[in-house]
Amino acid sequence: MIQHSLKTLVIVTWLSLSATLATAKTTATHEFLLDNGLKLIVREDHRAPVVVSMVWYKVGGSYEPLGLTGVSHVLEHMMFKNTKKLKTGEFSRIMSKIGAQENAFTSKDATSYHQMLSAERLPVSFELEAERMQNLIIDDQEFSKEIKVVMEERRLRTTDKPTSLTYERFLATAHQTSPYKNPIVGWQRDLEAMTSEDIRHWYQQWYAPNNAVIVVVGDIQPKAVLELAKKYFGPIKPKQLPVLKPIYEHNTPGERRLTVELPAQLPVLLMGFNVPVIKTTKQAWEPYALRLLAAVLDGGYSARIQKNIVRGKEVAAFANASYNAFSRSDSLFILNGSPNRQKQKNMQDLENALWQEITAIQQAPPTVTELNRIVAQVISGLIYQQDSIRTQANLIGGLESIGLDWQLADQDLDKLKAITPHQIQQVAKKYLVRERLTIAELKPKGLHLK
Repeated sequence: MIQHSLKTLVIVTWLSLSATLATAKTTATHEFLLDNGLKLIVREDHRAPVVVSMVWYKVGGSYEPLGLTGVSHVLEHMMFKNTKKLKTGEFSRIMSKIGAQENAFTSKDATSYHQMLSAERLPVSFELEAERMQNLIIDDQEFSKEIKVVMEERRLRTTDKPTSLTYERFLATAHQTSPYKNPIVGWQRDLEAMTSEDIRHWYQQWYAPNNAVIVVVGDIQPKAVLELAKKYFGPIKPKQLPVLKPIYEHNTPGERRLTVELPAQLPVLLMGFNVPVIKTTKQAWEPYALRLLAAVLDGGYSARIQKNIVRGKEVAAFANASYNAFSRSDSLFILNGSPNRQKQKNMQDLENALWQEITAIQQAPPTVTELNRIVAQVISGLIYQQDSIRTQANLIGGLESIGLDWQLADQDLDKLKAITPHQIQQVAKKYLVRERLTIAELKPKGLHLK
């Protein structure tokens, strides 16, 4: 009975994946460029009568100079305030009235404003987004209130959270020369010194149609969306944008260590190796091999960290591996975890166990069977993403905002499947080395850990 059920589950899962993949392959995506430089990308997905509309501005935390960190995020907050036609909070009230879900976020590389709404309500989204793209009013009093909100957000999410504060300091140490060392929310002193004029200048400098990408995914007709974009965004004049220079990281400064002692419940270890990404690599295959290396170490219940460190030797209460290949500048390959105190394990035990897993891959590549399992897991995750129009829009906009073509997403499966066990071993030997390593330890106050 169990075997029969499992076999049925495998067949159903495979059929589901096949159907989803077929849908993804036949989805039509259209790209348009307006006369004012605004890029519009429309993907048809007619499975439900809804759309996701996202406006991406190519500016985020990595664009900010020292002394002005956090300005992109503060501007994101101010975009829900007054414009020439809208009062503070009116944008959100209108969206709520028409049944739309709306929000915004700031990342290292972009600022995005998005709504999920009924397809026939898309003109409302475009009209309001066009209004705040060109007619935002930065009121001194509203700024004074909102900067306090941002400071409180920083306190709740970072300053009062030992793990977050340790991670912030870890990034500031691991990134030696690039602005990726700065927190998106901003350093506290920069927030305290920020003025409404800083926000006005940032808005005038970066918020322009020729620095924006609009992504619409859902039950829409591309030509109709293009006409809407021309109507609402077409009249907005482009701006002279600042000239961007490449940002580079000093990737081999030698091993760096820091200890953060805070009132915390658990000790935490962070190990980060400076590694390239798709935009910075000299070997196009390497980021894909690094992604699969992360999956070999931490790609589910059967992956090496879970099998050997968490369950087998019981060295860690939890442990993870992660790597992001999509950014403007070099990234980090991160291992993190907490020692299993119930088994009297300490930080050195955990670090040694993680190094043992790294060394094992450096000495011998994954087996073909292991790699096939990992690739199948990664691919199934990528395919299932196609079920969400929000995820599709996020992926397209995220690629475009860092200067990569959205079509790169369509090549993802083939590039991952082309990676060999030997290539995974190569990147482990090349990049997971001490001269690229930063180690941060969160040590709970009063707890003696070796």
